[in-house]
Amino acid sequence: MSVMKRVSLIFRAKANKALDRMEDPRETLDYSYQQQVEMLTRVRRGVADVATSRKRVELQMNSLQKEVTRRENQARDALGKGREDLARAALQNKASLQGQLNDLQGQYAQLQEQEEKLTLASQRLQAKVDAFRTKKETIKATYTAAEAQTRINEAFSGISEEMGDVGLAIQRAEDKTAQMQARAGAIDELLASGALEDHVGGTQDYIQTELDRLGAGSDIEAELAQMKGELTGGAPRQIEASANGGSAAADAAEPQAAEQPQAGDGS
Repeated sequence: MSVMKRVSLIFRAKANKALDRMEDPRETLDYSYQQQVEMLTRVRRGVADVATSRKRVELQMNSLQKEVTRRENQARDALGKGREDLARAALQNKASLQGQLNDLQGQYAQLQEQEEKLTLASQRLQAKVDAFRTKKETIKATYTAAEAQTRINEAFSGISEEMGDVGLAIQRAEDKTAQMQARAGAIDELLASGALEDHVGGTQDYIQTELDRLGAGSDIEAELAQMKGELTGGAPRQIEASANGGSAAADAAEPQAAEQPQAGDGS
């Protein structure tokens, strides 16, 4: 297929598609009905014209018939008065008029036949036009209902698509909300465990942590010494002194040295 043929085919296809979109069957039906009504009007006008011509011929025939009768009466009167020449002239005029009358009678018969045919055609065409009008209105009503139904379906389809989008938006919002709730819960757990404490100036926090740990150890040692003193009865002070360092032991020895001389004096 040549390029020009392809272009022509594509052009015709697009033009046909555009015409299909532009065409409204109701307008086409109305136009067809209008054409039929105009045709029926022309047929009726033709019937009226033929009937008018027939009537005109009929009037001419009546006039000639009267003239023929008058010429015949003149011929009779002329013969009655012995004027054969006048009678002959009257009969000659009668013959001429009779020929014209015969021609008009032939035309009248033809016009009458045409009028009958056109009248019958007009009646048949009228019946077809009436039937087409009824069918046209039915088709238009059906098309209008189908068009309305199509628009309703399209509207519902659009609503359905919008509702689907709304459903997706709600689902995404719910998923995001659940994700944020889970994140908040995880952050709460991390805060409770101290994993997310602020470590700005990390050295100071480390020292404080070590001091807290040593303090906790001293409290344990003191409690342990007290428990041992309760078990041995007096040793706790030495144990406590040894736990508190050398200065504590010296302080414990001084009272004992002061008590010994007093004991000798009494003996």
